[in-house]
Amino acid sequence: MKKIIAPISALLILVLGFGGCVQQQPKVAEPTKEEKSARALQSAKVHTELAGEYYNRGQMDVALEEVDEALKAEPNYAPAYNVLGLVNMKLNDDAKALQNFTQALKLTPEDAEIRNNYGWFLCQRVPQQMDQAIEQFTQAIQNPLYATPEMALTNAGICEIKRERYDEAQTYLRRALLIQPKYFAALLALVDMDFRRGKLVEAKSKLVELMQNNSPTPESLLLAIQIEQAVGDQMSADSYIFQLQKRFPDSKEAVSVREGKIN
Repeated sequence: MKKIIAPISALLILVLGFGGCVQQQPKVAEPTKEEKSARALQSAKVHTELAGEYYNRGQMDVALEEVDEALKAEPNYAPAYNVLGLVNMKLNDDAKALQNFTQALKLTPEDAEIRNNYGWFLCQRVPQQMDQAIEQFTQAIQNPLYATPEMALTNAGICEIKRERYDEAQTYLRRALLIQPKYFAALLALVDMDFRRGKLVEAKSKLVELMQNNSPTPESLLLAIQIEQAVGDQMSADSYIFQLQKRFPDSKEAVSVREGKIN
C-alpha cells in the first residue's frame, strides 16, 4: 500500500496559516486615565467598606489593613479617613483620630456622616469642645441628603445630657423619635436622662419595657445595673451583671463593672 504524502507546499500553507492566526491576535488596549481612576476609586470603596465591617466586628488590626489598602488605591478618599478615625478612636489614639476626621472633612466638608462621627469624637474625647461637637451634629442634621439624621440628633441629645443640659437634650431626642419612633439609642438616652435627674422609678419602668422589646446591649445592661443599685435592689443588679459578663465579656461596660468603675 502506498503512503499518501502531503505535498510540501500544502504543509507550508498549513504552518504559515496557523502562524498567521497567532500573530493576528488583537492587542489589549491600555486603560485610559479615566478608567484607571474609576478602578482606583472602586478599589478604595471596596476596601473601605471591608474596613467598616471589620471595625464593627471589633477586628481593628484587619480594619487598619483594609484602610491602608484603600488609601493606597486612592490617597484622597475621604470615607477611608472617616473609618480610620473611628478605628483610632476605638484604639484610644485620639491624636490620630482627630487628624483623620479633620482630613476627611477637609476632603469632603459636605459629608454628613463624617460630621456626625467627628462630633461624636469631640463629645466623647474633647469635652471642652462640646459646642463644636453640637455644631457638627447640627450641620449633619441640616444636610438634606443625610440618610440617618436620627443618629446625629440622638448623639446631640446624649452629649447635651453629659453636660446636664436636659431641656436641649430632650428636644434633640424627641426630634430623633419623630423620625424613627422606635429608635433604640434615643429611647435609651431618655431613660439615662431620667436616671441622671433622679427619676429612678420612672427610669426603671421605662428601661424594663425597652428591654422587653429589644435585645440587650452593653449600654442598656450597664444602665440597668446602675438603676438597680441606685434603688437598692442588688439582687436585680447582680442579674444584669451576670447577663453583661456572659453576653458581652469584652465590652468596655463589662470591663468597667469588673474593675468597679461604675457610678
